[in-house]
Amino acid sequence: METGYCYSFPATRGMQAGKPFYIAMCPMRIIPRIFIFDGEEVPPQLRAQRKLNAQRVPEIAKYLIEKPTDYVLSALTASVDASINFDSIDPDGVNSNLGTLSIPMDARMLINDGQHRRAAIEDAIKENPDLGHDNVAVLFFIDEGLTRSQQMFVDLNMHQVRPDTSLVTLYNHTDQESVLATEVAKNCAPFEGLTDLESSSLSKKSNKLFTLSSIKHANRALLKKKRKDKLTELDIEATKDFWNQLAEILPFWKLVKEGKLAASSVREDNLFSHGIVIQAIATMGSHLLSQFPNEWRTYVKKLEDVDWSKSNPLWNGRSIVHGRMTKTTRANQLTVNALKLHLGIELSPEEHVLEDSFKNDN
Repeated sequence: METGYCYSFPATRGMQAGKPFYIAMCPMRIIPRIFIFDGEEVPPQLRAQRKLNAQRVPEIAKYLIEKPTDYVLSALTASVDASINFDSIDPDGVNSNLGTLSIPMDARMLINDGQHRRAAIEDAIKENPDLGHDNVAVLFFIDEGLTRSQQMFVDLNMHQVRPDTSLVTLYNHTDQESVLATEVAKNCAPFEGLTDLESSSLSKKSNKLFTLSSIKHANRALLKKKRKDKLTELDIEATKDFWNQLAEILPFWKLVKEGKLAASSVREDNLFSHGIVIQAIATMGSHLLSQFPNEWRTYVKKLEDVDWSKSNPLWNGRSIVHGRMTKTTRANQLTVNALKLHLGIELSPEEHVLEDSFKNDN
């Protein structure tokens, strides 16, 4: 491109560490054209950011495509290796930091943070060109070389903390699984008042028995749903019915709710409130709902006789390995096997193979 031609953006100027930076509103349609991403062929020591994760890009693009009127996209951060011009609308007044940012078209603009969003924007616009008329905020810094760009990447990312899965579930009002998990946690008898809605792990002193994320995973196992599968009204009612039925059978939940037992002591001595066991109960429940649609409550009632204490040898090598709870797929299925056998339900051929292997190892 010829020197002298510029990209111009409405912008705000600010200062960080004694250096100017600019926040501009950029049309999304030009984002793929103006921002460079260091390709995978460039060695790590010569790049200013991590490799592009091919799995993240389609997820973000799909989000933009599916919610064209309801998405939220955070700002990109980029470095510019050219002389830029900021034309203030009020050079000597209170609005001196508002104006127009002009960047030469032949400038090299390198993304320090947001390369996955940039790639997703490019893919989303190909499918829905109307998205190109929307804007995304971009923080522009003056490029001070590769070393500074690499340090910027570290500084921008080192303090980021991924929000807890339970909290994401609680706040996600557009995902059916999350909405159902929250409704179950708040309104179904065994979970109401006993579910931590913010954390996916419980501290020793917690007065809760369950986590919202474990309920979400258990619901998925109960309904045999994959992520993003649509839930029907029948699915929702079946889920609530199943958990409420279980509340009538397992007394610990009610005793904790009534203050007759401490949640911490129940968690320490019993395993039924642990995520792996809740998921196993749900997996077993899925089989009951599909194979015994009119009799499943009768089978569930038999769970009254299960000894859920961690000292019960039944759980050794299944839910408990070397004295500790385990969350492996094998542990989950072996726990399901134990529950099925207790209820007098025939194991599937695959479950028989796993059970035989388990017995041979023990």
